[in-house]
Parts: sequence; C-alpha cells; structure tokens
Amino acid sequence: MDKFVVRGGNPLLGTIKVSGAKNSALPCMAAAILTEDEVILENIPQVRDIETERKLLASMGAEVELGYGRAQHRTRIKCGILSDPVAKYEIVKTMRASSLVLGPLIARTGIARVAMPGGCAIGGRPIDLHIKGLESMGATVTYDHGYLEARVDRLKGAHIVFDKITVTGTEDLLMAAVLADGETIFENCAREPEVTDLAALLTAMGAKIEGAGTSTIRVQGVTSLHGARHRINPDRIEAGTFLVAGAISGGDLNVDGCEPAHLGALLAKLEECGVRLDVGKESIRVRSGDTPLKAADISTEEYPGFPTDMQAQYMALATQTEGTTVVSENIFENRFMHVGELNRMGANITVQGRTATVRGKSPLQSAAVMCSDLRASASLVLAALVADGETILDRVYHIDRGYERIEEKLRGVGAQIRRMGDVFGKK
Repeated sequence: MDKFVVRGGNPLLGTIKVSGAKNSALPCMAAAILTEDEVILENIPQVRDIETERKLLASMGAEVELGYGRAQHRTRIKCGILSDPVAKYEIVKTMRASSLVLGPLIARTGIARVAMPGGCAIGGRPIDLHIKGLESMGATVTYDHGYLEARVDRLKGAHIVFDKITVTGTEDLLMAAVLADGETIFENCAREPEVTDLAALLTAMGAKIEGAGTSTIRVQGVTSLHGARHRINPDRIEAGTFLVAGAISGGDLNVDGCEPAHLGALLAKLEECGVRLDVGKESIRVRSGDTPLKAADISTEEYPGFPTDMQAQYMALATQTEGTTVVSENIFENRFMHVGELNRMGANITVQGRTATVRGKSPLQSAAVMCSDLRASASLVLAALVADGETILDRVYHIDRGYERIEEKLRGVGAQIRRMGDVFGKK
C-alpha cells in the first residue's frame, strides 16, 4: 500500500498546474450514456475515480478510451449499445459518484439498476432526493439487496423542489430530464460550477436547458441527444489546495490554469488571514506576507459559500495562524476525521459537534499519520510541508482518487515529498 514521505520546511516556489475537475468529469462521463453517438471529453484528470467510472461504463457495454501520451487527458466514450444497464457493487463500492448513472440510464433505457454508492466515509449523502425526483417524473423505484432499481416507459416532465441543496441530485435529475417528455422545472438547485459544466455539455449534445448555475433550472425535454466535444473545467478544489500549500509553506507560488471566479469564498478568507494574492485571468499567485498569518473563522456552505471540500485544508493552514479559528462544518456530519491526525502532529484542535476550534500558532512535528478520506489526506500533506522532520502518510490511495500525481506536482515546486510503493497510473 502506497505511502507518502514528506520532509517539511521548504517554501514552495515556482508554478504549479491545475488539472481538470474530477467532480465535473464524472457527471460528464455519465452524460455520455444519454446518446448513441461519441462524446469526447478533454482536460480529464488522471485519478482513480475516473478509472473507476471507465470500468463502470465499460461494464454496461460502452466503449471507453482513456487517452495517453499527447492525448493523455482526453477520453472518448461511445454508448452505442448498453447491454447491461447495471452499476455493479464491485465496481462502485469505492466511489460516491456511482449514483450519477441512475438518471441517464433510466432516461435512455427505461431501466436502471444501481448499487448503493461507496466512497469517502465523511457522512451521509442520501440518495432519497434522487429517488423522489425520479418518482415525480413517473419512475417506479424499488430497493433490493443493496441495489436501487428504477423502471419507466418514458420519463415525464415535472416540477421538482429539492428539500435541500444537492449537487449530485441536481446533476442526476438534470440528466434524466433532458430526455423526458415535456418541461421539467427544478427549484432549490445546486449552483456549483460542476453543475454548470455538465449543463454546458448537455446543451452541446442538443439539450434545452435554462438557468444552470442558478437556483432554478428549466429543461425542455427532447427525443434524442447527439455526440459532442467538451472541455472540463479546471479543478477548483485542487487549485484551492495548492493556494493553501503556497500560503502555509511561506512560499511564492503561481497556481496556473485555474478559474479564479470559482474560488471567491476561499480567496476572501485567505486575504482575511493576511495571505498576499495576485489574481490573474487564469492564474493566482500566492505569496507570504511581511506579517504573520492571522486567524479567520470559516463556515462551510453550498456554493458560492466556503466549500466543504476545502475545510480540512483550511484547518491545516489555521494551525499556523496567530489566534483562534472556529471551523463550522454545515454540509457533512462526519468531516473532522483529520483532526486526530493533525493533533498527533502537534496541532491544538478541539471538536464539539459540527464545530472545531483551532488554537494556533502550533509548531507541527513529523509523525506517522493515516489518511481517512480524500480531502483529509490533502490536509495532512499540507501540514507535513511545515512539520519538523519526516512525516509518513499511510493509505494515500484516498488522495489518488481526486488529485493527479500530487506528489510530482509539489516536488516540482520544491517540496520534499516522495511516494513509497507502486505509483498510481504507472505503465
């Protein structure tokens, strides 16, 4: 099992490139189910979840080519015949995004059988909102032996108000609605850039969608979709992670190939902490200031609020700020599993319910630590960059799910980090 070995103390200097967004790429790959034609996606990150999605689509009968060499970040998907519309548990058990094939499968074939999803153990991400929406559109949904099965002759447009904001629910039902009969109106939708990215692909495929990126989306169903070529958005969470890496290391780092407009809440908090930022069109330069970083509280919210996927990384930064930081986690109920490991490295963090209190500035020390989920893993890497001595991170397969060769990228800007074990993606 792979491990990272990180020796702290080096400021990060130079330019680091942001990959495509995993959380955009996964629903866009699922959207290829909606047409018999070829869908080409560019700027696809080489991470484990993408490979899992490839296996999932291939198991249903799709032709999926993940490019290498000069076209290494491109995928071609052709779902000409879906011979087996089942998302099998042995494939999806490590990935929450498996529920994203439910909507497109039933819209295309009239039947879908999907194993209840796996992925990071950061709290409940109920699929009941997906089910409620599909039932409103005329589907019959049953649950049997760990699988959801949905059936319908043809989905019908409906007026759906989400009980709570859900990114995957918005995406899944959006994909179902584009082939439904009549108009579907969604209210209380997720506004994340990943939803907008998916809508852009669906529109390029011939869907009629209005309002993506707002709380109300209208879809006029069409009888069929065609192939398209689409470039995936840059990964705002990877970009945010690198911004924190530059800040926590006291470096001078240019984060290139990002979309600053997607990072507003994080950038505001970093500036509140005293981090110097130079924002360009597709890049952000982060520099250590002349004064010590100061504490600034955060409260995670749905987009455009502070992203829950940056909470753990920001907490690592908070250990190095002057003063006390209060971190309120409002999205997932079990997303403080990194706290124990950060405390083992010398942090002073206490948790009560969904609130963590970070007392800085703490001199961090090297330790053997365990990665528990994707973003917790990133926070431990960030802490290790400033810890005294050599930190060993175990179970880094979690970080491979969503960061493309993060150790190579960080090493390229001066971090002392190496991987022990078989490198993911090595041929």
